Amino acid sequence: MGFLWGVATSGHQTEGGNTTSDTWFAEHVTPTAFREPSGPACDGFHRWRDDLDLVAGMGLSAYRFSVEWARVEPVEGEFAEAALDHYAAIVDRCLELGLAPVVTYNHMTAPHWFARRGGWLDPGSAEVFARYCGVLTDHIGQSIAYAVTLNEPNLPRLLSWAPIPDAVRDLERATLDAAGRAAGVERYRLANVALPEEFDALEDGMAAAHRAGRAAIRSRRPDLPVGLSLAVVDDQAVGETKIRDRKRNDVYARWLRLARDDDFVGVQNYERARYDADGLLPAGDGPLFSDVHPSSLGNAVRYVHAETGVPVLVTEHGRATDDDTRRAAFLEPSLAGLHEAIHEGVPVLGYLHWTLLDNFEWIFGYGLKLGLVEVDRATFARTPKPSAAEYARLVRQHRGG
Repeated sequence: MGFLWGVATSGHQTEGGNTTSDTWFAEHVTPTAFREPSGPACDGFHRWRDDLDLVAGMGLSAYRFSVEWARVEPVEGEFAEAALDHYAAIVDRCLELGLAPVVTYNHMTAPHWFARRGGWLDPGSAEVFARYCGVLTDHIGQSIAYAVTLNEPNLPRLLSWAPIPDAVRDLERATLDAAGRAAGVERYRLANVALPEEFDALEDGMAAAHRAGRAAIRSRRPDLPVGLSLAVVDDQAVGETKIRDRKRNDVYARWLRLARDDDFVGVQNYERARYDADGLLPAGDGPLFSDVHPSSLGNAVRYVHAETGVPVLVTEHGRATDDDTRRAAFLEPSLAGLHEAIHEGVPVLGYLHWTLLDNFEWIFGYGLKLGLVEVDRATFARTPKPSAAEYARLVRQHRGG
């Protein structure tokens, strides 16, 4: 298959109209932590062929997308053949265009009925996730290149280390309370809006789900590489390492141990954070942590491989900025740093840029721009940015073309 050059997307953030999902439900309660509803998103559910043409037109070799569990199983135990056929058509078109399909089985969102049960806190969550993984693998598993069970299950813990205002934390709690009232249940739970006192139980549920989902996938296609993706900040110690090491143990350790039994581990890196003996050092222009730096990708890959011993697939990497010249300029030094890690012996399977389209960025709504392609919010017309051409140029260069 060779080194994969591609882009990454996710269903809820691009498809639109994901009405049977937990996130859609939480976007519409009052109060809500979401800046705005996802609505039609990028209309990707209908325009996916055009999007794949954009990917192929850039000379890429891989496309990561997610299947929306809420579409496939909108009612518990009832699987929608039309939705399964929709995702199978995407896989088939990828293959026609020479794009390796990298499929995420769960990218944050879940069915509304699942959240009403308590989400990943429910004792039966791993079992129902494995059932879904089995059905999906039966339908498309023979044709895909890589399977990612869960996207960033460590994200809530990671964000607990970010300097997020207390008002935001309070709003997240109020959102879950409002969702529970609206759904008529005591505990309505999402994967990406979480309460600190439930972090341990949430991670227990997601870890069990990964193991069960991995087993379901492997039982149907033993040769299909399976892993999960992790949000990994390039954490750097300035002098004293105690705080940096404590963060690594808190945010990554259990997942890196779990990944040792996987076929690969997905690394999703955007920033670096620098810590001295007193804590996080202020710097740069990162939206949550310390700063955006091109060396962060190579360092994150080195760290994850050193801790797991398994190959790494960069499943996300990008830059949030309204200034596309900064995104374009960020690509070359970041990829140079990645290739330094590869030359040092780190087995990297590929690089998937986040993201193809300016899309719905969760609680930030449509305010954050990470796409290589601009999307007109009224017409959904796609317009490639200069960064798309720069990425295509760098791919040709690295391929020797």
